[in-house]
Amino acid sequence: MRSLIRKIERINNRYPGCVRKALSYLELIFLIACIPITFYFTNLVPGLDLNIAIPEYSLFGLTVLVSWYIKEQINSQAKLPRTQRKLYLIFHNAQTYFIISLAVVLFKFIFKLESIPVLYILLFLSFFFCVTIFFKLVGYSFLKIYRSNGYNLHHVLIIVDGLSDEIIERLLNQKEWGFVIRGIVTNSKLIRKKYGDKIAIIPEDSDLMPIITNKVIDEIIYSKYIVVEEQVRKLIQQCNEVGIIFRLQSGVSPIEPHNLDFKTLNESKFLTLVDLPSNHFGLLLKTVSDYYLAIFAMIVLSPVYFLIALLIKLDSKGPVFFKQERIGLHGRKFMLYKFRTMVVDAEKKLSELKARNESDGPVFKIRNDPRITRIGKFLRKTSLDELPQLQNVVKGQMSLIGPRPPLESEVKQYQPWQLRRLSVKPGITCTWQVVTNRNDVKFDSWMKMDLNYIDNWTLTKDFQLIIKTIKVLFFAEGR
Repeated sequence: MRSLIRKIERINNRYPGCVRKALSYLELIFLIACIPITFYFTNLVPGLDLNIAIPEYSLFGLTVLVSWYIKEQINSQAKLPRTQRKLYLIFHNAQTYFIISLAVVLFKFIFKLESIPVLYILLFLSFFFCVTIFFKLVGYSFLKIYRSNGYNLHHVLIIVDGLSDEIIERLLNQKEWGFVIRGIVTNSKLIRKKYGDKIAIIPEDSDLMPIITNKVIDEIIYSKYIVVEEQVRKLIQQCNEVGIIFRLQSGVSPIEPHNLDFKTLNESKFLTLVDLPSNHFGLLLKTVSDYYLAIFAMIVLSPVYFLIALLIKLDSKGPVFFKQERIGLHGRKFMLYKFRTMVVDAEKKLSELKARNESDGPVFKIRNDPRITRIGKFLRKTSLDELPQLQNVVKGQMSLIGPRPPLESEVKQYQPWQLRRLSVKPGITCTWQVVTNRNDVKFDSWMKMDLNYIDNWTLTKDFQLIIKTIKVLFFAEGR
């Protein structure tokens, strides 16, 4: 087994992520095989005579592929803790499966797939769930063995007191978690006596910067019975400076993070507090809906894409699409797509126009921008220039509704309270996007609108924003 693990490690180092991808594609092969297998078992039901309507079953197969892709995207974005249990893994996947199942059943009735009975779909979805859970458990078990053999390790510095020996024991004994304690920061004589011969003990008044700078430290775990606020603030600042994770552990569940996850933003010295709406199932429903609606919209609007591309080419020289690096969820960089609305050398001309900036914040906005083309004015007024961002949604980089993604140069000028707008995925449209004369909105007001959206998010509000966006599109209320 050890020799096999070493071989896999070498392959994975040479081709990063290949093991996970291999399991995913093997799962997909099994799911596709489930389509005829389900047909066979359904056909055994007395009195049920199935008709093989190739177009309908092909359409159903396409739905399965899309659903599998969405499930994989959601699972790859989920940061499941190393200490998760099998039941947690099953429950996490069951939530996604439940929403996808509703979507598949709804798909049958919307497109009137009469040759595919509900019994067939329900049986297939049962196979879908079993196959998914089987492969996830295989991956889960492999990771436990993988970490137990000394791979995929996570180096931590732990700050404790005399009452925190339980968490130390669990980190040391649970090899499958893959935690390596590089040092214990404490003044406790009990902890020093118990672990001093195995782990470096560091006095609490020591300067930790040389340690976290010169040693490989992935995160600092603060697990004291009494939290010293001044000490925590100092640690957060130090972690922020070198770009490592700080976790404040809960006394109830000493391994799970207590909703605090401080990270740097693209190697810039920014502090990000993960602060998400509490309705986790609603957020999952929003994410699944984003994928399905974006894929559906791209198919339906493909003639509009072609027409706009043709008009852009006829109007001015240059590419159809404009690509620009933006900042997304938790500071991740991604390439945003738009229909080109400006002349090809617009970025070079920006320096000449900066003095005319009408915005009071780090963003650049002016009326009658001379760089905008004739068709570009129409696209901006109707917000049709944003349509290519449906590709960003399908890639998992954006949502349909959410704060607009900023430039890195803008983020560097954010005040600390404004950084919280990066705690959710950016969106194609938002509360600012549907405001009449949105470019007249002051920057601080714009940021407060985004934070208000995050703090008071509901699926109903998202639906209302979609309706308002459609209104802006048809009545050309943008600018």
